[in-house]
Amino acid sequence: MLDLINEILLTLRTNKMRTALTGFAVSWGIFLLIVLLSVARGVVNKSQQFFSSQDSDVLQVNGGWTQMPYKGYKEWRQINLKNTDPEYLKAVTGNGLTDIKATIRNNSAVISTGRDYVNSGYQGVMPGNLDTEPHSKLTLGRDINPIDMKEMRRVVVLSRRNADNLLDPSRDPLGQLVTINGLTFTVVGIYESEWRNEVYIPYSVAVNMSTDKRVISQIRGRMTDISTLEQSREMETRVRGALARVHDFDPADESAVWIWNRFERYVNTLEAQTGLSIAVWILGILTLISGIVGVSNIMFVSVRERTHEIGIRRAIGARPFVILRQIILESVAITSIFGYIGILAGMGSAELLGHAFSGPESPIVNPRIDLSIALQVMVVLIIAGALAGLFPALKSLKIKPVEALRDE
Repeated sequence: MLDLINEILLTLRTNKMRTALTGFAVSWGIFLLIVLLSVARGVVNKSQQFFSSQDSDVLQVNGGWTQMPYKGYKEWRQINLKNTDPEYLKAVTGNGLTDIKATIRNNSAVISTGRDYVNSGYQGVMPGNLDTEPHSKLTLGRDINPIDMKEMRRVVVLSRRNADNLLDPSRDPLGQLVTINGLTFTVVGIYESEWRNEVYIPYSVAVNMSTDKRVISQIRGRMTDISTLEQSREMETRVRGALARVHDFDPADESAVWIWNRFERYVNTLEAQTGLSIAVWILGILTLISGIVGVSNIMFVSVRERTHEIGIRRAIGARPFVILRQIILESVAITSIFGYIGILAGMGSAELLGHAFSGPESPIVNPRIDLSIALQVMVVLIIAGALAGLFPALKSLKIKPVEALRDE
């Protein structure tokens, strides 16, 4: 075995420039593969972080506009959800849709203090609203509670950005007062969110402030016993069909009410992640092939240059397997050595990416490659190196000893 290793190293040292150029192609292919895998890992981690911060079993319903005529009604008719719809959906779906909550939205309201104002409007919500809001976390005070609803307390929960703009920074934000459409509200909670900036007040108070107390903006509920995409879509169809009966629109008209099925989005994202991983491996391996072709070419040249040597070895009794093994191992050695360099460079780049994209709004999260991925790449390298040397090795076995000895 030691003699075999020495022969392989001697061959590599004899053709330094050619080996280095071919090895660079292999290293570059592996480097790109590792970097692509790290970016894909970061994107997948970001997606998982997104869905871990929200409930994937939530079904959200908003009013819309019809696009189909139905029972004498023309298309482009606005469908507004009613305050009786939540109870109706609860009765129709049974235990299939639970924790049903209604929301009232006023987008034109002005929220002001003596310091500043915002015109983002407000939402009238039920208790536990922040539990189902994606990327929203209560960091100070409390959320809207049942007593606020029952006693119709004028309290408000603000986002951190709105609190910084509206409230006196020298005082505790809890207990400070803000004005909404001329009415005074007490701040009871502050929440953090990556992109939401809503102002929340009790649903019962928002009903009293509405011009049409029957109209609501949104219905949100949790789907139970949902484990497949088909089950979630069936629940979506049941909800749309139930609302179609009470609002007189075609159950097939998906524009009449807009339904956001978070479970479907979750499943679609998982499928996209799988497709992304497969695509990255395909792109990386295609890039690696260019380096492997170079290794195969150098082995063909090596076989040609060593025809006389191979002939002598065959003439003195070297078995074909010994010749085959040496050429394949030389190919594996070139691929593995330079591939390992590419792996180290790629993992180093993944670490740098992890430091560069470490903020909360970063498009990727923790793109670092673990040991299992590196081992998978090494397996690919060994197989690729063996294949690269196989054809030159088979060609060497076709050389007849007498002809090889005559070769000049």
